[in-house]
Amino acid sequence: MEKNSSNTQTEVIRSALSRLPLLRVTSLHAGWKGAILVLSFVTICIVFVQAYYYLGSRGSIMDYFAGIVLSVVAILIITGIIAGLLHWAKKMPSRYIWFMLASFCLLLISFFGAVQLSLLVTFSIILSTSLFGALLYFFIKGGYRKAATWVRVTVGTSAAAVFIFICVLGYWITSNGQMQLEVPHPLQKTKSAEKYQTTMTNPAEIGVFRVNSITYASESTYRHDLDVEGRLITQSVDGSAFVDNWSSRRTSTFGFGSEAMPLNGTVWYPEGDGPFPLILIVHGNHLATDISDPGYAYLGKLLASRGYILASIDENFLNSSPYDDLFVIDGLKDENRARGWLMLEHLKTWDTWNTTEGNPFYGKVDMQHIALIGHSRGGEAITVAATYNELTAYPEDANIKFDYDFNIRSLISIAGTDMQYEPSGQPIELHDINYLAMHGSHDMDVTSFAGANQYYRTQFTENSEFFKSQVYIYGANHGQFNTAWGRHDAVGIGNLLLNNAELLPGEEQSRAAEVLISAFLEATLKGNDRYRMMFEDLGYAREWLPETMYISNYWDANTTLISNYEEDYDPGTTTLPGGRLEGESLKLWKEGKVQMEFKDDQYSAVSLGWDHAVAPSTPTYEVILPESGIETSEESTILFSIANNDAVSKIEDTNALVDLTIAIEDENGNVSRLPLSHVSPLLPMFEGVLAKRPLGFLRTIKEPVFQNFSFEMADFIDANSNLKPQRISKIRFIFDKTTQGSILIKDLGIRSDKL
Repeated sequence: MEKNSSNTQTEVIRSALSRLPLLRVTSLHAGWKGAILVLSFVTICIVFVQAYYYLGSRGSIMDYFAGIVLSVVAILIITGIIAGLLHWAKKMPSRYIWFMLASFCLLLISFFGAVQLSLLVTFSIILSTSLFGALLYFFIKGGYRKAATWVRVTVGTSAAAVFIFICVLGYWITSNGQMQLEVPHPLQKTKSAEKYQTTMTNPAEIGVFRVNSITYASESTYRHDLDVEGRLITQSVDGSAFVDNWSSRRTSTFGFGSEAMPLNGTVWYPEGDGPFPLILIVHGNHLATDISDPGYAYLGKLLASRGYILASIDENFLNSSPYDDLFVIDGLKDENRARGWLMLEHLKTWDTWNTTEGNPFYGKVDMQHIALIGHSRGGEAITVAATYNELTAYPEDANIKFDYDFNIRSLISIAGTDMQYEPSGQPIELHDINYLAMHGSHDMDVTSFAGANQYYRTQFTENSEFFKSQVYIYGANHGQFNTAWGRHDAVGIGNLLLNNAELLPGEEQSRAAEVLISAFLEATLKGNDRYRMMFEDLGYAREWLPETMYISNYWDANTTLISNYEEDYDPGTTTLPGGRLEGESLKLWKEGKVQMEFKDDQYSAVSLGWDHAVAPSTPTYEVILPESGIETSEESTILFSIANNDAVSKIEDTNALVDLTIAIEDENGNVSRLPLSHVSPLLPMFEGVLAKRPLGFLRTIKEPVFQNFSFEMADFIDANSNLKPQRISKIRFIFDKTTQGSILIKDLGIRSDKL
């Protein structure tokens, strides 16, 4: 009896123990249910209270409950999708998740560039190859043999579809693209040959001087291509104060640290006694071990033949080095300071050579006429150099004294960056120095026209000899200004995602650089003022520049500024005290910072929009001149710059030219009118499709860039002989020709005398 009782107790205990895991699971599920109920209750209570503050003041109980329900439902749908994806991911083998994540990181690094496009291509590769691999493995292992017919058909069809997708994706990635660059309004079409007769010669023609070349480098240079017989020897310089985070890996790669930066370069110079103006050109950021400075040989040979000394200097050791920088984790910091400072150290060396008997450049360098040219980060480095040249001490450490004071007369920025370095936290402002900024609409590296910011931060003393210009070139990319960089603006296979088909040919982009740079130097270093006319109106270069579209801007120190829209936030006043601004029947009229592709720029303009369909009268914008402060005559020129802003007005035909009427009125009420197209029609905004089609919409640049217009008073007198040019009181912009549009106006002024 006792034995049977004992057996029964044992069985009960075993049965209870066997149910313990089930009890644990049941308790666990019950616990999660409780967590859901309590969390949901508390959340709903808080939501109802907060919704009262958001919606209670509306006074409608229906709006209150509708707002709560719609918000909760929307959030539940979104979070439900996320939860479903996470639940699905839990069913994947951890090995696959591991390799998928690794592949994601490695592919994203390989296609490094535009974030949206890189992510899309990376996910497409991961999903398509994973699915194809799974289906292929299913077939190889014979899984289809026991499967139902509909399963085999579905799997086979899916495998074929995925394979086709992979082939299409592979073709798209590896092809150069099918579209060619279309130029609807080339310079040669908008500027007629009859109007632009000139005696100027092509500044890109080879000059009369025979060209020689020589290299210079510091001792034990890492640049074996510069270490040739006859090279000049330079002393290395301590740049440790001008760059941070120089690693031991970088020292091992280049053979020196930041305390011993070399002064290396290649020189092209004319054969002759001189003295010849000196030009330094510096590259920007690129792979440090893929040497950049030889890519400006085409400029060196041209300019040397025309009587300049040009040195292309080596700053490759300041560039990105994935091995030394641990990709991008541990790279150099704030190296743009060093880029600019090194240019001044090169100038010190040239000054020494010019005064050292026995040196091949003894007495041959015109140190009173110096120009600096910079590409990419080099375009910002030249402004750093020009700034340091005027300072008495280093802004980041005043214990380091400066005493350079070279006569740097001209700066040329080629697709330059801006504000990567700000001395003492302040943007660089330039004074009394000639400045030219060039940029391409299809720049896939420095995608926004950053040099325009520096253009507007460059100011002149009244009636001095200086001028500034900016030129925006349709179809030009970042790299083709440097023949070593070429057609590709990204690194490696990242270029395969970019729209490299719709670019200017490399030789044409180089020719544009030759024409613009050579003409600018002729005007600013050699005093050949005829070439100034080219920057005031690029029509004078129509025979020399490649056949594409250009937007150019110009300002000089001999112009009286009426309004640049920087002085205040009152849209009714001019910059020059005493003037007024009035508008009539405008759809849009406001002043503010110019909106570029990624951010607002630092300069302001007035935005004007019109639409004849809704305007009660002809839209007009009027500038009423102050009673004093402006002198006008028959020799005066009225100047202003306009940027098309068709992205704002949503015009269907974005390639259409814009025209309007410019009218001036004297104090007696005599009015003279000329169409804007008398000088030039307003070009459309340039659209740079940077990503390969048909995914170009993922990376497209379309920015307002200002085009200058110069109307001579004599032409207004020809249109109305009663006009009294000495007594001009008003300038009007009458939007009577193009029915709809949106523009920006900036830098309205009057030049008293012709150049």
